[in-house]
Amino acid sequence: MTNPLPGAPPFDDTHLLARLATSARAGEPPHTRHLRPDGTPLYTNRLALESSPYLRQHAHNPVDWHPWGDEAFTAAKRLERPVLLSVGYSTCHWCHVMEEESFEDEEIARYLNENYVAIKVDREERPDVDSLYMTAVQAMSGSGGWPMTVWLTPERQPFYGGTYFPARDGERGVRTGFLTMLKTLKEAFDRQPLRVADAAADVAERVRQSAGPAAPSGVPGAAALHAAAREAGAHFDAANGGADRAPKFPSGLPLRFLLRYHRRTGDEQAMRMATLTLEKMAAGGVHDQVGGGFHRYSTDARWLVPHFEKMLYDNALLALTYLDAYQATGREDFAGVVRDILGYVARDMTAPEGGFYGATDADSPDAEGRPEEGWFFTWTPAEIEAAVGAERAGFVTAYYGVTPAGNFHGRSILSTPRPLADVARELGLTPAEAESTLAESRRALLAARSRRPSPSRDEKVVAGWNGLMISAFARAALILGDGQYAGQAARAADFLLARRDREGRLPRAVKDGRAGSPGYLEDYAFLAAGLLDLYETTGASRWLEAAIALDGVLARR
Repeated sequence: MTNPLPGAPPFDDTHLLARLATSARAGEPPHTRHLRPDGTPLYTNRLALESSPYLRQHAHNPVDWHPWGDEAFTAAKRLERPVLLSVGYSTCHWCHVMEEESFEDEEIARYLNENYVAIKVDREERPDVDSLYMTAVQAMSGSGGWPMTVWLTPERQPFYGGTYFPARDGERGVRTGFLTMLKTLKEAFDRQPLRVADAAADVAERVRQSAGPAAPSGVPGAAALHAAAREAGAHFDAANGGADRAPKFPSGLPLRFLLRYHRRTGDEQAMRMATLTLEKMAAGGVHDQVGGGFHRYSTDARWLVPHFEKMLYDNALLALTYLDAYQATGREDFAGVVRDILGYVARDMTAPEGGFYGATDADSPDAEGRPEEGWFFTWTPAEIEAAVGAERAGFVTAYYGVTPAGNFHGRSILSTPRPLADVARELGLTPAEAESTLAESRRALLAARSRRPSPSRDEKVVAGWNGLMISAFARAALILGDGQYAGQAARAADFLLARRDREGRLPRAVKDGRAGSPGYLEDYAFLAAGLLDLYETTGASRWLEAAIALDGVLARR
């Protein structure tokens, strides 16, 4: 039986208690430091009943969390309390940090439980809620991100917000910590209700203005395309590719625009910007040199040190971008990056039934079992030698830039700072010998890495993101001439189409065989596009018919 949550009344709903008692899932260890001697969790809250991996991560916090819904706001009105809304996602590093520092802290949990109604939202399952309150946070603070932390009235109106907050005053160089903010804003809510109401009304008005539909403007003309190309050139990093700032996101859509702009106009600068960026991204640590796929973003200008989470949608869009670049240039190295991305997705991100999982975490257990960002992906020279053998170790460390000092907390993020031909020449290898040694070494490194504790994986199958990856596999089958890619796209498409309801509506996501809340516009748009790509690749009319059916659902809604 779970302990009462600090400062919260015990659950008095017999049905809820019975469901909580049976909510544990095989193979899912409790994500908490509050454990009994037998390893079972000390606390359990309502999030144990949810299917979202992110919400379930918080199911054993001492916080009396509610999922988003009328029940939580009804309670806030009855208790005359403000609402603390926390929005994040399961592979978000700073979400984990705030959980450990604040939501696992029993003093903070007690204050929250006694003075607030606390709500947790998975932004990937509820993009509508995330978008609305992110607009509010950006209006209030000028910036946004995750975890997103918002103070609301019981009428769902935001009156203060931000992102990550350290737990206490002075921590991480911040003057005011989360606990002090909770107390200050609760006092304002109680003692200055008119001021809070005015602040909420002001934010609501700014959100309404920013969310209003823009006046129809028609299709952008050539002038807009020329202006976009000039803007890209004005902020281009000529040494490293991408924009001239950090952090850098490996964004595919701007590069696809540049490739098309070159195709339309013959502008050589557009082609140089696109190809240099793609080269530098592929050579950097933001690209998983061993397992394939790209990390979320680079913290530096050189694409070397990534934030190590991997997202399905990023990799789908990048596969499509490198396919475009291969078509535009004929360069086999770009086609090789596509194969690496799709190989990673097929190996690590594909459910047994065919759908594609959503993301993997930035953190993983280190050699002592402590969570550490990037440990799974980084190496020491001794680990390299143990994996590939002494004979190949010199080649591998030279090519991937591995040093005793490392480039990330005493370990090395693999990158390819020099062309393979230069390393081969330096070590007296022929190009063929270098290619063969590299291929054998990558297989050995991947095998060795697979024996490490891996980052956690969010196994939601999100309809829209799957649509993007279906497009990537289908187009790769057509462009690279590999029919296996079309087969993987078809399996994922069949998985999602089989999860429609009786009226043909898509779920936003499927987890553990359960279809979640209804899908959003992006889910229909991206999946329909993927189905059309499958039709173009295979010629099978059923994919065209399924895309038309999805469009019909939107028309009826």
